[in-house]
Amino acid sequence: MITIITKTFQELSTQELYALLQLRSEVFVVEQNCVYQDIDGKDEKALHVLAYKEGQLVAYTRVFKPGIYFKEASIGRVLVAEKQRKHKYGYAIMESSIEAIKNYYNEKTIKISAQTYLRKFYNNLGFVAIGEEYLEDGIPHIEMLKN
Repeated sequence: MITIITKTFQELSTQELYALLQLRSEVFVVEQNCVYQDIDGKDEKALHVLAYKEGQLVAYTRVFKPGIYFKEASIGRVLVAEKQRKHKYGYAIMESSIEAIKNYYNEKTIKISAQTYLRKFYNNLGFVAIGEEYLEDGIPHIEMLKN
């Protein structure tokens, strides 16, 4: 069982911020062997969706209103801690992120930049690929849209 909360950057405690940055680094930099600038100046503009299991952060996304990342509302930095992936928390964190966009921004259209290997996962959540595959930080991605 997980508990999912949504917070603005200003509402995050120092410990929560540290935990989410640590987990993002663990997944995107170390596990995926990708050197990139994770702290990009956009966290202050995002809603942060955090999933906890027994007090530990196990899944995370950041959510943007339209015009910050894309013209549409968007979800990014989607991750589940490696040892927790067997529980399918990715679906729970994404469903909560989609709800956050509806509740905070009154938006239904969502655009994401998805790692290509996760296309089926996002299809199952109602996202459809648009455009061609491209490299972002050396990793194949594709833009996807949900209406």
